[in-house]
Amino acid sequence: MKKINLNLIVIISTLLWSCTSVPATVDNTDPAWYKNEVIYNLEIKTFKDSDGDGLGDIRGLTGKLGYLDSLGVTMIWLAPFQPSPWQDDGYDVSDYYRVDPRLGTMNDLQALLTAAKVRRIKVIMDLVLNHTSTSHPWFRERKDWYLWTWKRPKDWDKGMGFPVVEKETWRKDSTFGGYYFHRFYRFEPDLNYQNPEVVAEAKKIMSFWLQKGMNGFRLDAVPFIIDDPRESAEHPAHDFKLFKELTGHVAKVKPGALLLGEANVKPEEAGDYFAGNHRGLDMMLNFDVNEYLFYALASGDAKPLKKALKATTNKPTADQWAHFLRNHDEIDLGKLNKKQLEKVYQKMGPDSNMQLYDRGIRRRLAPMLNNDHRRLQQAYSLLLALPGTPILRYGEEIGMGDDLNLQERLSVRTPMQWDSGRQAGFTVSKKIVRPVINDPEYGYRQVNVARQRRDSLSLYNFIRRLIALRKGHPVIGQGTWDLLAGDADNVISILYRNNNEKLLVSFNFSEQPVKMKYHFPEKTKAVELVSGKTGLDSEIEAFGSRWYRLDSR
Repeated sequence: MKKINLNLIVIISTLLWSCTSVPATVDNTDPAWYKNEVIYNLEIKTFKDSDGDGLGDIRGLTGKLGYLDSLGVTMIWLAPFQPSPWQDDGYDVSDYYRVDPRLGTMNDLQALLTAAKVRRIKVIMDLVLNHTSTSHPWFRERKDWYLWTWKRPKDWDKGMGFPVVEKETWRKDSTFGGYYFHRFYRFEPDLNYQNPEVVAEAKKIMSFWLQKGMNGFRLDAVPFIIDDPRESAEHPAHDFKLFKELTGHVAKVKPGALLLGEANVKPEEAGDYFAGNHRGLDMMLNFDVNEYLFYALASGDAKPLKKALKATTNKPTADQWAHFLRNHDEIDLGKLNKKQLEKVYQKMGPDSNMQLYDRGIRRRLAPMLNNDHRRLQQAYSLLLALPGTPILRYGEEIGMGDDLNLQERLSVRTPMQWDSGRQAGFTVSKKIVRPVINDPEYGYRQVNVARQRRDSLSLYNFIRRLIALRKGHPVIGQGTWDLLAGDADNVISILYRNNNEKLLVSFNFSEQPVKMKYHFPEKTKAVELVSGKTGLDSEIEAFGSRWYRLDSR
């Protein structure tokens, strides 16, 4: 019966799609509509299998839109779903214009977009423009679309995106005879954007998916799209004229479409990537805050986190930072100093098998925090309260664990745990894309959606209530904010303001309670929004958090 209902959903959605035209703009009159979204990042192949072949698919995701809606999600970020050899889990694209047939059809995708629109859920997709797979026909047929040299450069072993795993960035092709550049894996050659034909093709690809109904893109590895490593692989120059040309094209094709960029750059360089005159990124992942947030969680010291928040305030008013705890990759801690990095390793990833690329940790959040319910609640409360747009990784809302037996970043890409039945309710097949987690603490029998939805005190229900709270207070996404002075080193307090509202959030990263001293120029009435209590607490418990609505008397 369940399968019949899902098929009906897909059929009806497909009919609706065929009877309606794709809107020319995103369905929102606010040019900065993305400031109050709640983004949910997932991979189709590991989310839900609808046909019993052991692989998640688009129809499976369509059938779970109600779950995402009830959680409070307003935007889905899809990992790559185009044809690929899956040597890099889909980021090694071999065809930009199709849906991988293992995941579904173009009609399935359009049915998903229609069903999501009915629920007012927007959908963006990962777009990998920096490189292709070596299996892409272009690599053999269009040599000048890639970066080549006949002589091995002096810095052939510099600038690797995946150090330790990869030993070089310039690799010799035995068939062609020259050396091609790959920032990431050896089977992912970088495209040559100094060639106008490549630029034209990138625009064509973006137009294609926007016209199919996508609300925008998460652009992968943005700085590497616009660099030319032939002068320097480690410190290449970036062509921002090219960047503005590509992003400006999106604004012309679909005004209001979102461009969320992965650009792990210094805060002072962020202005080069954000939009100006609608040419640039609307949102960027805030890696600086993410790194120092984990340092605060590991050490109890919030000073570097406060500094990172202040350092990333300088941006155009219309643009936005996107904040996250975990995503599909390792936690990149490359900006921490050696002492800070060792502290995070010691607390959250002490075994070498938990670490990756000499800079990060390949674990999910719950194991990193020893499944401590207080600390998980604090971490997600902080995520929803940070000045920006929050991103949740699939499975984080139920505290999923990781599988360190899987290679590199696949450890955090295991099948979604829906219930305690066979294969975690992900599939009915004995054969499965990756093993479901089945250990005593994080296994699917203990950690699953069905169980947590029934438990009012579960992490799922806590996060669901937090999302509702965040959405009810758009001042976080749209208002001005300041860090309160006078906080202890292990406390961070943010005061938000707009014309109609003042909101105060405070977080204690210490293992001990902390006395609080709030000073306001006028008499203030405070209501704690989670507990409903009135008045400002004089103390915050260990790993505690507070959300206050402030009213001037």
